[in-house]
Amino acid sequence: MKETLGICSDHAGFELKEIVKQLLTDRGYLFHDFGTTSAESCDYPDFAHLLGRAIESGEYARGIAVCGTGNGMAITLNKYPSVRAGICWQPEIAHLISAHNKANILVLPGRFITKELAEKVLDEYLNTPFEGGRHQRRIDKIVDKG
Repeated sequence: MKETLGICSDHAGFELKEIVKQLLTDRGYLFHDFGTTSAESCDYPDFAHLLGRAIESGEYARGIAVCGTGNGMAITLNKYPSVRAGICWQPEIAHLISAHNKANILVLPGRFITKELAEKVLDEYLNTPFEGGRHQRRIDKIVDKG
């Protein structure tokens, strides 16, 4: 069994989150779903904070968040010092946020990405290792605030 991921969405990302959960299961990942549990209107920060705190505390090393554009989740999640959340809508971006930014949360724009493209993005994010080197120096500067 592979690592356990944290996952969350708001109402706009709910449908894609459910698809992502099946994709994770198919790939042998476990996950903890922080919600939401339906497509009924809700507030994305409520769920982003649950995932952000879980990453911050070390309960989970990585996660996935989904909202309409991805921006609300990413803005909220990146308030946590240990979180590096990146919005991805193309596999190449997912590759770079993993390889260069050591992103620990993949954020998907639920209203702007197809299931097929989300699957490619997810696979690229999960399977791309961090390159280290000059990129670690840059990560250190994020944490140290320059």
